Order: sequence, then structure tokens, then C-alpha cells
Amino acid sequence: MTFTLNVNGTKHAIDAEDDTPLLYVLRDELGLHGARYGCGVGQCGACTVLSNGSPLRSCVVPASALGERSLTTVEGLRAEDGSQHPLLRAFIAEQAGQCAYCIPGMVMTAAALLKHTPQPTEAQIHAALDANLCRCGSHNRIVRAIQRAAKELAP
Repeated sequence: MTFTLNVNGTKHAIDAEDDTPLLYVLRDELGLHGARYGCGVGQCGACTVLSNGSPLRSCVVPASALGERSLTTVEGLRAEDGSQHPLLRAFIAEQAGQCAYCIPGMVMTAAALLKHTPQPTEAQIHAALDANLCRCGSHNRIVRAIQRAAKELAP
């Protein structure tokens, strides 16, 4: 089946089976390796991308089912002026990723949170990240990074 995906502002013609997970298309067809294969059942968050600004577990959604949705991967996350997104700068500054396997999913989930809740409380950050797993125990640094980015993004 051939279908079109709008990924990071660019439309791509994709030729894949109907049930091919979005994660496989992103990684294997488009060469976007930010979203990671973690659990394969949508429970760890390593594969998180944004679909029309909302978090989406790309390992469990068939790419062919996305239609005209705008998809953003960590590679496409940019500030409004096109520079590095404040979340990415904050994650680096706070050294939020120990092994960094979960970081793309954490960043994308945090981007959605900050878009809808520009100044989240610590409890709101914890709630947003509740379904994203980090085996290294970097949660405190991840929360600090999101708080730092929120301050930078504040008007």
C-alpha cells in the first residue's frame, strides 16, 4: 500500500504494508532514529512522537492509519525561530539522560505538556511523564530539565 505521511513538515510517500507500525516506517524508511523501540506494546514511551501536537506511541499505531496528521519526531523538534528547542537545551544542561534511551520519548511527551500547560507544576510534570519509563533513574534531572525549559519558554 502507498500512503503519504507528513513528518517534521515534509510529506513522504511511503510504500509499506497496512499494518506496519509507524516506528518502523520512521526508522527504516525515513532514517529517523530518534524514536526508539522499547517494549513494542506502547507502555514504555521510548517510541513517542507527536501527532498533531499530542503524544503518540509509534510502536503500536499502523503508519497507514495516520492520514493527514502532522507528525513530529525529536529530530523535527525546533524552537519557533528554527533554533534548537529549549527542551533539548535544558535536557543537555541538566544532564537529564544517563543512558539516554528514554530521552526522545521523554522530550516529546514534555513538549506536548509545555504546549498545553506552559508553566506546569512539578505534580503535572510527574503526571505527564507517568507512562514514560526510565530505567536509569534520571527522573529528577528530567523534571528539572522540563522546569528549566518552561522558564525559558515563559513570556
